[in-house]
Amino acid sequence: MRKLLGIVLIINLFTLTGCVENIKKVESDRGITYSYEDVKDKLIRFHVLANSNSDEDQALKLKVKDNVIKYMEPILKKSESLEMTRELLKENKDKVQAIAEKIIKEEGYDYKVSIELKKENFPEKIYGNIILPQGEYEAFRILIGDYKGENWWCVMFPPLCFTDVTKGELSYEETEKTMDSMIDGNVAYEKEEDVKVKVKIFEVIKELF
Repeated sequence: MRKLLGIVLIINLFTLTGCVENIKKVESDRGITYSYEDVKDKLIRFHVLANSNSDEDQALKLKVKDNVIKYMEPILKKSESLEMTRELLKENKDKVQAIAEKIIKEEGYDYKVSIELKKENFPEKIYGNIILPQGEYEAFRILIGDYKGENWWCVMFPPLCFTDVTKGELSYEETEKTMDSMIDGNVAYEKEEDVKVKVKIFEVIKELF
């Protein structure tokens, strides 16, 4: 009887809420958290590291960022894949470095600039209403001077850096839609409380067996 009840619960669980393995994102008061396994190999992040945390160095970092994004926006918006974005970044690496060096020189500094495209570990980050879990991601990085100051970051693929960039705002709906489009397969949408309910149901079923 207990096993029969467990089977009924399993059927109801999968019928009403879908398979847990298909969960791609979880909604909470903080925003929408994507599974690290789903996104870890499907993003290229953009990372600009300031020389220091002084007001001047932080302002310089933002100026470099603005000019690089202005240059890269029309180029990367043509990209249709992660691989294409990666190649475009490699092709434009020298140009990006020249832009950064020009801005730094115009502002009266002689900081060295390094450009790299590599995998780096990132803490959890919130981008608009999107929450990207802590983990290792591929990133296009601009390192200014000693690069010991607070950094600025966004996502170059999918091209979230260019969402309402002139207003300094993010369209939540557009950002989520862009993220979803780059995830293969079904994109299931669940609320945090629904996930907790599923976990509890599985615990009950486990006890029945």
